[in-house]
Amino acid sequence: MVVTPRSTSEVSEIMKICSRRQIPVTAYSGGTSFSGALTATRQGICIDFKHMHKILAIHEEDLDVVVQPAVGWQDLNALLEPRTNAYRYGTMKDWVTSMTAVLADGTIVKTGHRPRKSSAGYDLSSLLIGSEGTIALVTEAVLKITALARNQHVGVAAFPTTRTAVSAAISLITSDVPVDALELLDTHSLGAINHSGLSSRCWEEVPTLFLRFSGSTQAVDEQIRMAHAAAMANRCAKFQTSGDKEEIEVIWGARKSVAPALIGLKKDPSDLFLHADAAVPISALADMIDWTNRNYHASIICPKAKEVRAMGIIRDIQRRAIQLGGSITGEHGVGLDLRDMLVEEVGENGVNMMRAVNDSMPLIFGSRY
Repeated sequence: MVVTPRSTSEVSEIMKICSRRQIPVTAYSGGTSFSGALTATRQGICIDFKHMHKILAIHEEDLDVVVQPAVGWQDLNALLEPRTNAYRYGTMKDWVTSMTAVLADGTIVKTGHRPRKSSAGYDLSSLLIGSEGTIALVTEAVLKITALARNQHVGVAAFPTTRTAVSAAISLITSDVPVDALELLDTHSLGAINHSGLSSRCWEEVPTLFLRFSGSTQAVDEQIRMAHAAAMANRCAKFQTSGDKEEIEVIWGARKSVAPALIGLKKDPSDLFLHADAAVPISALADMIDWTNRNYHASIICPKAKEVRAMGIIRDIQRRAIQLGGSITGEHGVGLDLRDMLVEEVGENGVNMMRAVNDSMPLIFGSRY
């Protein structure tokens, strides 16, 4: 059964009924989970937040907005753009100030108000974000916004090897060059983009850094100068930048097309698309070789018959990240897929502490640590 509430109070009433009848609940909104967080392992009902898509308040002077869970970042940016404020790049958790959430027994909880900083009690917002829906369902969130990027430019830098590209990226990061984005596509990723036809440009299939810059004319010029110097010091074969809007769309559009391009490499509809998004410290990037924004995104496309072998490779990547002082997941979360790997990162005591927190809450959800 799928239910579609429109407000926090309706979610609360649904949860009260499910609590009394001990019905498991799985929540659904953006559908972006790669790690099995949406898997209904115990059946029950699904709460689909598709009707909770309102932007409830915009506080321009305070640089924050209040949104319901089904508001997408692109829609939010489109609304905010005329007001010169926008939700900036980065991991969602870094932009959440506070939340309204509903516990499994229907209790409504507010984790705080709207100040940019607070030392009042436990950081419940981070707790709920990290719990991935196993403790409560988020029905509203206060998000920070920032000045809309001005004078946007993009750049691409091609390198002879992945290691030289990584070295250039490390140089940029440790030099504190304030680029908006810095990502690396390897030869296989660019080959997939060319094969897919999703980009209007045919890309040279070599390790390539994609960069974004913004700010005043002087600031952008300085960012580009420093990025160019770092690239050339690491054997960059070709360095190109542009502030033309159409060219920006072409270059960054290629970066955005990586996932569908890789999925398009399937030889059969039943083939699997597996991935890892392990994260490592900056100093370990070269050892991980291939990375994206301090994360190591690895994808494997294989027949169903080779799933066990492919998952073994994914687990080896994640264990390598832990050995280098990193994490099994930098962005996508634990979900069902990585639940058993969590103990390898935080240890039995760490997992037991999470379980203790989880067990202290009303528990009827379809998953737990």
